[in-house]
Amino acid sequence: MWRFAIKMLFGDSAKFYGILLGLGFASLLIAQQASIFVGLMSRTFAFVGEIGHVDLWVFDPTQSFVDDQKPLRSTAIDRVRGVKGVAWAAPLYKSLLVVTLPNGVRRSVDVIGIDADTLAGGPVEVVAGSLADLRLPDAIMVEIGSSQQQLRLPADLAPGATPSPDQVFNPSGPTRDVEVGDILELNERRARVVGLVKCAETFVAAPTVYTTYARALSYAPQSRRVMSAVLVTANDGEGIATLAERIRAQTGLEALDSNAYAMRTLNYWMSETGIPINFGIAIVLGFFVGVAIAGQMFYNFTLDNLRYFGAFKAMGASTWRLLGMVALQALVAGVLGLGLGLGAVSAFGLTAAGGKLAFKMLWQIPLIAAGAVLIICVFASVISMWKVVRLDPADVFKGP
Repeated sequence: MWRFAIKMLFGDSAKFYGILLGLGFASLLIAQQASIFVGLMSRTFAFVGEIGHVDLWVFDPTQSFVDDQKPLRSTAIDRVRGVKGVAWAAPLYKSLLVVTLPNGVRRSVDVIGIDADTLAGGPVEVVAGSLADLRLPDAIMVEIGSSQQQLRLPADLAPGATPSPDQVFNPSGPTRDVEVGDILELNERRARVVGLVKCAETFVAAPTVYTTYARALSYAPQSRRVMSAVLVTANDGEGIATLAERIRAQTGLEALDSNAYAMRTLNYWMSETGIPINFGIAIVLGFFVGVAIAGQMFYNFTLDNLRYFGAFKAMGASTWRLLGMVALQALVAGVLGLGLGLGAVSAFGLTAAGGKLAFKMLWQIPLIAAGAVLIICVFASVISMWKVVRLDPADVFKGP
């Protein structure tokens, strides 16, 4: 009888494909929106994860997330270095500045200033050049990826060449990628590209530019508070939690490890913005669309096949056996629909990888989609089972 149940399901191709469409679209929308949401949220703290070999981040206690501009006074680093248990502490600058390209185009860039001695806070992957080259005069390193889309230089300007004062470029003319040796302007000060780096996409929609801390201050507008954070490494054997409490007590600043700082940033975007609500609405909508389409199609499928269920019941099949047939049909349709939807999401994720669209599918997301499809299938099969339970075998043999 189980074989007959499967034949019944595949035999009505129109309704079968309708059920697959509903379940596949539901799992597609749920998994896709959830993956985009996770990818978007992971970008909010991606910069924290980029910086390794750091035990603690020290910053203003009122700062809510990593890009919240609450700079410290320059004396903060000396106060942190004076805390017992600190092996070394390095300053970090992070802020949006304006870069001017040779063709006159102006773009916002996320400037990261790192300590020239330790180079702590530098990029993880250097594609061209060496991180030590940042110690050279006017040196900067530019992120590839976002920069290749936004920092486009005139195609007729040779790499490393300085435009003459009377040379005029067409802002809408042909362009090329930034290369090592190119000359840019940061707040009307000379900046020479000495390397290209690759880093994770962040929530800030601007190319990332690395330089030394002192040079970043020369590019930035003058202010008494310029230090974004202090990067701290503890002495060997020193407890991180104990050192963090000691820094808070002696300096009045907040001190968190990378994981706690990332969670602080994530919690801000989760609780203080409407992003989770917007994606949640889309996910719930996908669920109800699946319920509406698959539930209705599966119910109509059962109605069209009541004569077969009635025949089985007249031949002695128990009600539980018939309900098992309906459950098997719903299970098979659910598995196929889930596979169809997750396959489409995976293909979408592969095409979106490395692009502007945030996409990150965790292993929990397919499980969530599977749970949603299971609920849809249970709902659809329960409605259909009601007709099967009340079915009178004599109805099968009645005439029109």
